[in-house]
Amino acid sequence: MATVVAMRFSGLDRGAAGPLSQVAEHARHVERLGFRRFLVAEHHGVPGIPAGQPGMLAAYVAARTHRIRVGTAGIMLLNHAPFLVAEQLNLLEALYPGRIDIGIGSSVGFTAPVRQALRQGEPTELKQRFEAELATLMRYLRGEEAVTVRPEYAGTPVATQEAAARVYREHALADAPPIISSLNIAAADTAAAARDLLLPEAYAKVRAQSTGEFAPLRPAGELDMDALTGQQRRRIEEALAHDVWGTVEGVGEELRGVGKRLGISEFVVTGDMPDVAGRARSEELLASLQGEN
Repeated sequence: MATVVAMRFSGLDRGAAGPLSQVAEHARHVERLGFRRFLVAEHHGVPGIPAGQPGMLAAYVAARTHRIRVGTAGIMLLNHAPFLVAEQLNLLEALYPGRIDIGIGSSVGFTAPVRQALRQGEPTELKQRFEAELATLMRYLRGEEAVTVRPEYAGTPVATQEAAARVYREHALADAPPIISSLNIAAADTAAAARDLLLPEAYAKVRAQSTGEFAPLRPAGELDMDALTGQQRRRIEEALAHDVWGTVEGVGEELRGVGKRLGISEFVVTGDMPDVAGRARSEELLASLQGEN
């Protein structure tokens, strides 16, 4: 019997440039559309992205919404002491019971100066340390360490994703753990318009590989594509090829295929878009897919 996927979406906000109130407005917008969760990211030293403290930002959003689940995607554990993360998670759950979802990640600083500012070591060393620190965090949350986390919480509001769905399902804490996939997704009235929504982020990332700095995003119409080398153009196309974009019909068909193949129960919609109106329209179109089989 084939797997049937009911479309369900969450939104990821990396903290756009401008007033932080825009983040809350974004959360309320997707809450009205029926999205299941609103997640915030952790980034350091990136212009226009005030997302260095995702736990604080999640609390800010939760206080300004009503029903939507709120959380992080994710807290980068290598930047924090596991005990402090455990305290923060339990406090969030105590403040907003039943609404908090926390993702834990292993990413390190984007550039050497950022890693130095965060007092990190070399990326290879940090990756080896992640599993040990994650295990320590889980022991704190279960109350298995000598120091007790306050406030106490009976559950474990942490979701982690392994590299493969099979490994995740074998080792996850829940009896029937869901798989939630994060993808850059954009829908518009035309495929070209949807591509333009995701182009600014791909452009900025490719440029950053050459300059070492992640510049503020600009709308697609303001990008100087003629200044790119042939290799940079190819890298942008490669990045966009891994994203999901197009008309709502095309996006829906692609997501249903991915969902059935991998057993995904929910998609987190990512993609930094300086075109705020275009992002809102994309989310409205995606909302029309929710509940579809």
